[in-house]
Amino acid sequence: MAKPWQVVDSIEIEEGLLVLRRRGEEDFLITIDNRVLMNSSANMSEVVLAELACAPFKNKKKPRVLVGGLGMGFTLKAALDNLPPDAEVTVAELTPVVVEWCRGPLAALTGGAVADPRVTVVIDDVASLIGAAARQGEDRGFDAIILDLYEGPYEGNQEGEYLYGDGALALSRAALKPGGVFAVWSEFPDRAFEKRLQGAGFAVNRQSPGRGGRRHVVYIAKKSFGSSGFKKTGLGVGVGRRKDRR
Repeated sequence: MAKPWQVVDSIEIEEGLLVLRRRGEEDFLITIDNRVLMNSSANMSEVVLAELACAPFKNKKKPRVLVGGLGMGFTLKAALDNLPPDAEVTVAELTPVVVEWCRGPLAALTGGAVADPRVTVVIDDVASLIGAAARQGEDRGFDAIILDLYEGPYEGNQEGEYLYGDGALALSRAALKPGGVFAVWSEFPDRAFEKRLQGAGFAVNRQSPGRGGRRHVVYIAKKSFGSSGFKKTGLGVGVGRRKDRR
Protein backbone atom coordinates (compact mmCIF):
# COMPACT_ATOMS: atom_id res chain seq x y z
CA MET A 1 0.00 0.00 0.00
CA ALA A 2 1.37 3.40 -1.03
CA LYS A 3 2.28 5.82 1.72
CA PRO A 4 0.09 8.93 2.04
CA TRP A 5 1.34 12.31 0.86
CA GLN A 6 2.56 14.62 3.61
CA VAL A 7 2.48 18.42 3.32
CA VAL A 8 6.00 19.86 3.57
CA ASP A 9 5.11 23.50 2.99
CA SER A 10 2.38 25.66 1.47
CA ILE A 11 1.85 29.27 0.53
CA GLU A 12 -1.05 31.30 -0.84
CA ILE A 13 -0.09 33.01 -4.11
CA GLU A 14 -2.01 34.92 -6.75
CA GLU A 15 -3.14 31.75 -8.55
CA GLY A 16 -4.15 29.85 -5.41
CA LEU A 17 -2.65 27.61 -2.73
CA LEU A 18 0.78 26.32 -3.77
CA VAL A 19 1.70 23.14 -1.88
CA LEU A 20 4.83 20.98 -1.69
CA ARG A 21 4.05 17.38 -0.70
CA ARG A 22 6.35 14.47 0.07
CA ARG A 23 5.95 10.69 0.17
CA GLY A 24 8.92 8.66 1.33
CA GLU A 25 12.45 9.93 0.75
CA GLU A 26 12.48 11.04 -2.90
CA ASP A 27 8.85 11.27 -4.04
CA PHE A 28 7.68 14.90 -4.22
CA LEU A 29 4.65 16.67 -5.64
CA ILE A 30 3.87 20.34 -6.19
CA THR A 31 0.23 21.31 -6.58
CA ILE A 32 -1.75 24.50 -6.93
CA ASP A 33 -5.36 24.42 -5.74
CA ASN A 34 -5.02 20.60 -5.76
CA ARG A 35 -3.98 20.53 -9.41
CA VAL A 36 -0.66 18.77 -9.99
CA LEU A 37 2.06 21.04 -11.40
CA MET A 38 5.09 18.78 -10.99
CA ASN A 39 5.92 15.25 -9.92
CA SER A 40 9.49 14.25 -9.12
CA SER A 41 8.99 10.84 -10.72
CA ALA A 42 7.95 12.27 -14.11
CA ASN A 43 10.61 14.55 -15.58
CA MET A 44 11.87 12.95 -18.79
CA SER A 45 10.58 15.69 -21.09
CA GLU A 46 12.12 18.43 -18.95
CA VAL A 47 15.50 16.66 -18.98
CA VAL A 48 15.40 16.12 -22.74
CA LEU A 49 14.42 19.76 -23.24
CA ALA A 50 17.59 20.99 -21.53
CA GLU A 51 19.84 18.30 -23.01
CA LEU A 52 18.88 19.17 -26.58
CA ALA A 53 19.08 22.91 -25.93
CA CYS A 54 22.53 22.84 -24.33
CA ALA A 55 24.31 20.00 -26.14
CA PRO A 56 25.52 22.30 -29.01
CA PHE A 57 27.35 24.46 -26.45
CA LYS A 58 28.99 21.73 -24.38
CA ASN A 59 32.44 22.67 -25.65
CA LYS A 60 31.87 26.37 -26.21
CA LYS A 61 33.78 28.93 -24.15
CA LYS A 62 31.57 30.71 -21.61
CA PRO A 63 28.13 29.97 -23.06
CA ARG A 64 25.24 31.97 -21.64
CA VAL A 65 21.93 30.24 -20.96
CA LEU A 66 18.60 31.55 -19.67
CA VAL A 67 16.16 29.14 -18.02
CA GLY A 68 12.60 30.32 -17.50
CA GLY A 69 10.98 28.48 -14.60
CA LEU A 70 12.86 26.61 -11.85
CA GLY A 71 10.27 24.04 -10.79
CA MET A 72 11.96 21.16 -8.97
CA GLY A 73 15.26 21.92 -10.68
CA PHE A 74 15.39 19.01 -13.12
CA THR A 75 15.65 21.24 -16.20
CA LEU A 76 18.41 23.27 -14.57
CA LYS A 77 20.32 20.12 -13.57
CA ALA A 78 20.13 18.73 -17.11
CA ALA A 79 21.36 22.04 -18.52
CA LEU A 80 24.33 22.10 -16.15
CA ASP A 81 25.19 18.51 -17.04
CA ASN A 82 25.49 19.54 -20.68
CA LEU A 83 27.42 22.78 -20.25
CA PRO A 84 31.12 23.50 -19.59
CA PRO A 85 32.55 24.63 -16.21
CA ASP A 86 32.69 28.29 -17.31
CA ALA A 87 29.06 28.51 -18.42
CA GLU A 88 26.76 31.25 -17.08
CA VAL A 89 23.21 30.10 -16.35
CA THR A 90 20.50 32.54 -15.30
CA VAL A 91 17.25 31.14 -13.89
CA ALA A 92 14.15 33.36 -13.88
CA GLU A 93 11.58 32.30 -11.29
CA LEU A 94 8.58 34.31 -10.11
CA THR A 95 7.96 32.64 -6.77
CA PRO A 96 10.68 32.92 -4.10
CA VAL A 97 9.39 29.92 -2.13
CA VAL A 98 10.08 27.64 -5.12
CA VAL A 99 13.73 28.67 -4.92
CA GLU A 100 13.70 27.98 -1.17
CA TRP A 101 12.29 24.50 -1.78
CA CYS A 102 15.00 23.74 -4.34
CA ARG A 103 17.65 24.83 -1.85
CA GLY A 104 15.99 22.87 0.94
CA PRO A 105 13.80 19.74 0.79
CA LEU A 106 14.15 19.30 -3.00
CA ALA A 107 17.92 19.88 -3.17
CA ALA A 108 18.86 16.18 -3.06
CA LEU A 109 16.83 15.48 -6.23
CA THR A 110 19.28 17.48 -8.35
CA GLY A 111 22.45 17.33 -6.26
CA GLY A 112 21.91 20.94 -5.22
CA ALA A 113 21.84 22.33 -8.76
CA VAL A 114 20.67 25.76 -7.59
CA ALA A 115 23.88 26.10 -5.53
CA ASP A 116 26.12 25.44 -8.55
CA PRO A 117 28.54 28.41 -8.94
CA ARG A 118 27.51 28.74 -12.60
CA VAL A 119 23.93 29.57 -11.58
CA THR A 120 22.33 32.93 -10.84
CA VAL A 121 18.68 32.92 -9.75
CA VAL A 122 16.64 36.04 -10.52
CA ILE A 123 13.18 36.57 -9.04
CA ASP A 124 11.57 38.05 -12.12
CA ASP A 125 9.42 37.31 -15.14
CA VAL A 126 11.52 35.56 -17.79
CA ALA A 127 9.91 37.77 -20.43
CA SER A 128 11.53 40.80 -18.80
CA LEU A 129 14.97 39.22 -19.07
CA ILE A 130 14.37 38.25 -22.69
CA GLY A 131 13.29 41.80 -23.53
CA ALA A 132 16.36 43.28 -21.82
CA ALA A 133 18.68 40.94 -23.73
CA ALA A 134 16.96 41.76 -27.02
CA ARG A 135 17.59 45.45 -26.48
CA GLN A 136 21.29 44.87 -25.83
CA GLY A 137 21.88 43.19 -29.19
CA GLU A 138 22.62 39.63 -30.19
CA ASP A 139 26.37 39.87 -29.49
CA ARG A 140 25.49 40.13 -25.78
CA GLY A 141 22.62 37.70 -25.99
CA PHE A 142 22.11 34.14 -24.84
CA ASP A 143 23.32 30.97 -26.51
CA ALA A 144 20.15 29.23 -25.36
CA ILE A 145 16.80 30.28 -23.90
CA ILE A 146 14.89 27.44 -22.25
CA LEU A 147 11.25 27.92 -21.27
CA ASP A 148 10.02 25.19 -18.94
CA LEU A 149 6.76 26.78 -17.85
CA TYR A 150 3.51 25.20 -16.81
CA GLU A 151 1.37 24.11 -19.80
CA GLY A 152 3.43 26.03 -22.37
CA PRO A 153 2.02 27.11 -25.75
CA TYR A 154 -1.22 25.60 -26.91
CA GLU A 155 -4.22 26.69 -28.94
CA GLY A 156 -6.38 29.10 -27.01
CA ASN A 157 -3.78 29.94 -24.36
CA GLN A 158 -4.25 33.69 -24.42
CA GLU A 159 -2.16 34.11 -21.27
CA GLY A 160 0.83 32.78 -23.23
CA GLU A 161 0.75 35.39 -25.99
CA TYR A 162 3.42 37.54 -24.38
CA LEU A 163 5.81 34.55 -24.46
CA TYR A 164 4.63 32.57 -27.47
CA GLY A 165 3.00 35.12 -29.78
CA ASP A 166 4.61 36.62 -32.90
CA GLY A 167 6.02 39.67 -31.14
CA ALA A 168 7.35 37.60 -28.24
CA LEU A 169 9.10 35.18 -30.59
CA ALA A 170 10.75 38.10 -32.38
CA LEU A 171 12.06 39.26 -29.00
CA SER A 172 13.36 35.80 -28.14
CA ARG A 173 15.12 35.50 -31.48
CA ALA A 174 16.73 38.91 -30.99
CA ALA A 175 17.86 37.88 -27.50
CA LEU A 176 19.80 34.93 -28.93
CA LYS A 177 23.28 34.91 -30.38
CA PRO A 178 23.63 33.68 -33.99
CA GLY A 179 23.12 29.92 -33.96
CA GLY A 180 21.36 30.14 -30.59
CA VAL A 181 18.64 27.76 -29.44
CA PHE A 182 15.13 28.61 -28.23
CA ALA A 183 13.76 25.55 -26.40
CA VAL A 184 10.16 25.33 -25.17
CA TRP A 185 8.34 22.69 -23.11
CA SER A 186 4.64 22.21 -23.82
CA GLU A 187 1.94 20.06 -22.32
CA PHE A 188 0.32 19.68 -25.75
CA PRO A 189 1.50 19.99 -29.37
CA ASP A 190 0.54 23.21 -31.12
CA ARG A 191 0.84 23.42 -34.91
CA ALA A 192 0.11 27.14 -34.90
CA PHE A 193 3.02 27.72 -32.53
CA GLU A 194 5.32 25.75 -34.83
CA LYS A 195 4.29 27.96 -37.74
CA ARG A 196 4.92 31.09 -35.68
CA LEU A 197 8.39 29.82 -34.79
CA GLN A 198 9.17 29.23 -38.46
CA GLY A 199 7.77 32.62 -39.36
CA ALA A 200 10.04 34.21 -36.75
CA GLY A 201 13.10 32.74 -38.45
CA PHE A 202 13.68 29.54 -36.49
CA ALA A 203 14.41 26.05 -37.77
CA VAL A 204 12.06 23.89 -35.68
CA ASN A 205 12.42 20.36 -34.32
CA ARG A 206 9.50 18.94 -32.32
CA GLN A 207 9.89 15.85 -30.14
CA SER A 208 7.75 13.88 -27.71
CA PRO A 209 10.17 12.08 -25.36
CA GLY A 210 9.22 8.76 -23.78
CA ARG A 211 7.14 5.76 -24.80
CA GLY A 212 3.44 5.06 -24.80
CA GLY A 213 0.66 6.97 -23.10
CA ARG A 214 0.41 10.72 -22.99
CA ARG A 215 3.72 12.44 -23.73
CA HIS A 216 4.63 16.09 -23.41
CA VAL A 217 6.17 18.07 -26.24
CA VAL A 218 9.61 19.60 -26.60
CA TYR A 219 10.31 22.28 -29.21
CA ILE A 220 13.93 22.94 -30.18
CA ALA A 221 14.12 26.03 -32.41
CA LYS A 222 17.48 27.12 -33.79
CA LYS A 223 18.24 30.67 -34.84
CA SER A 224 19.95 30.88 -38.20
CA PHE A 225 23.10 32.93 -38.62
CA GLY A 226 22.67 36.40 -40.08
CA SER A 227 20.29 39.28 -39.46
CA SER A 228 18.21 39.06 -36.30
CA GLY A 229 15.15 40.42 -38.06
CA PHE A 230 14.35 42.37 -34.90
CA LYS A 231 12.86 45.82 -35.09
CA LYS A 232 12.58 48.34 -32.29
CA THR A 233 8.84 48.33 -32.67
CA GLY A 234 8.94 44.77 -31.35
CA LEU A 235 9.78 46.17 -27.93
CA GLY A 236 6.18 47.22 -27.59
CA VAL A 237 5.12 43.65 -26.87
CA GLY A 238 3.38 43.55 -23.50
CA VAL A 239 5.26 41.92 -20.63
CA GLY A 240 2.94 40.93 -17.79
CA ARG A 241 3.12 38.41 -14.98
CA ARG A 242 3.12 34.85 -16.21
CA LYS A 243 0.81 32.37 -14.59
CA ASP A 244 2.93 29.47 -15.79
CA ARG A 245 5.08 27.99 -13.10
CA ARG A 246 7.26 24.95 -13.62
